[in-house]
Amino acid sequence: MGTIEQASKRLEQLSRAGVEVPWTDAAAQPAALAGSLQEVAARPAPLDEPRQRADIDLVALAKAGYLVPGASRSRLMDEFRGLKRPLLGNAVGGRSREAVSRGNLIMITSSLPGEGKTFVSLNLALSLAMQPDYRVLLIDADSTRRVLTQRLGIGDGQRGLIDLLDDEHVDLADVELATNVERLSVLPAGAAGELATELFSGREMSSLLDRLAASPVQRIVIFDAPPLLHSVEARVLAPQMGQVVLTVQAGRTPRGSVQQALGLLEECPLVMTVLNQARTPSQSSPYGYYAY
Repeated sequence: MGTIEQASKRLEQLSRAGVEVPWTDAAAQPAALAGSLQEVAARPAPLDEPRQRADIDLVALAKAGYLVPGASRSRLMDEFRGLKRPLLGNAVGGRSREAVSRGNLIMITSSLPGEGKTFVSLNLALSLAMQPDYRVLLIDADSTRRVLTQRLGIGDGQRGLIDLLDDEHVDLADVELATNVERLSVLPAGAAGELATELFSGREMSSLLDRLAASPVQRIVIFDAPPLLHSVEARVLAPQMGQVVLTVQAGRTPRGSVQQALGLLEECPLVMTVLNQARTPSQSSPYGYYAY
């Protein structure tokens, strides 16, 4: 598809979204018209609201030890408040620092399976959704295990990320699910991801990430990714993120595995680690111990 065709399609998307494009008598000025169309075509397509909804079983999540809206203050809540603070600072910037490029795209991973990355992803998303000025999109990027999709009670037949990347006729709004948690939406894993590595490194993923990063609203996107040492998909995704959080399970994860995982993240602009299930004193919590 040529530049003019691409731009025409882009203009049609903008028109459907209700965006007004400043226009001159460019019809009589082919060069100016082409330049204007190229500029419009370069802008990421706007994001529509989700067209479907899924209600999360908050009672079941609370019983399983997750944060839920309206819960009383707890050690878990305070720990995730401490975790989200620097992530938000990197995403939106502040008086003393600039925002990190693509800082609103945050990937949660681990070295090995079973270290609690999904627990961290979901609790972080729920904690961020408590912020009145932000919207949160939680994405299940582990197309093999789909633990997040299952934990949210979303059926295996629900379309999601893989379908979005594999079918050019599917838009994010077709597969993103609004939820009964205010300001939180989710994107399930979708179809079986035999070609997930190729899709995650392809043009459609790049376009999706550009759209999410350029969203005009304060949108934080959390990717629950596979473990780094057991999945090529996570290694493909990581360099495309603004921030990566490596989950390490205290007393279980071998030091060598952590070092190997960190080595795989050398190309990433910003990498943080979170110690899961630690029982050492925490200065950030009045309760005295890490508990996430």
